[in-house]
Amino acid sequence: MSIHYVALGDSTAVGVGAARGGGYPERLASRLRKDGLSVGFTNLGQSGARIRDVFTQQVKRAVAEQPTLVTLGVGTNDIWRGTALEDFQDDLDRIARRLKQTGAPLVLVNIADMALAPVAKLVPSALYEGRIEPFNAALAEVARAHGLHLVDLYTASKEMIPNGPHFFCHDGFHPSDVGYEEWADLMLPTVRTLVTR
Repeated sequence: MSIHYVALGDSTAVGVGAARGGGYPERLASRLRKDGLSVGFTNLGQSGARIRDVFTQQVKRAVAEQPTLVTLGVGTNDIWRGTALEDFQDDLDRIARRLKQTGAPLVLVNIADMALAPVAKLVPSALYEGRIEPFNAALAEVARAHGLHLVDLYTASKEMIPNGPHFFCHDGFHPSDVGYEEWADLMLPTVRTLVTR
C-alpha cells in the first residue's frame, strides 16, 4: 500500500532541537516504513510558523500534493506570540475545510503543556498561563466539527515531561531526539489505524 504523507506545522515538524532524524513527522514516516508500508513524505513545516502561516503558506501546497495522510501540529508559537484565540480557531477551521477537500485523513496534534518546559521559568508566566487549555479546547472543537483525528499530546506531556528529563533539547523549548521519538510513538497508533484501513 502506498501512502503520500504531507506534514504541516511549525519547528516541531521541521525537527528543530533534534541532533538527527528530523522532527516527529519524519520519525512517524520511518515507523510506517518499518511496518512495511511504502511512504512518500513531504514536509511543509516552517520554523516559527503560527496558524496564519500554515493557512497562507502551507495549505495550498499541501492540497496540490494530493496527500493520502496529513498531520498538523501548530499553536505553541501562537500562544507565545499573543495570537487571539478567536483568530486561531477561525484559521484552524479554514485549514480543516481546505484540507478536507483532499479526502485524506487529517491528524491534528494538540499543544504540549509548555508550562512544564524549562524555558517557562525564563519568561513571564502571562505568556502561557491560562492560554494552553483554551487553545487546546479550540483544537478539539474544530477536530470534532470536521471529523479530524486528534492526538492528545497535552495529557501525555504531563507524564512525558516530568518523567523524562531529556524530553527537551538544550534550549529548553524544542524537543530533543528523545522527545520527538516519544511524540512519534504517541501518534503512531492513530496514524497506523488510518493508513491500514
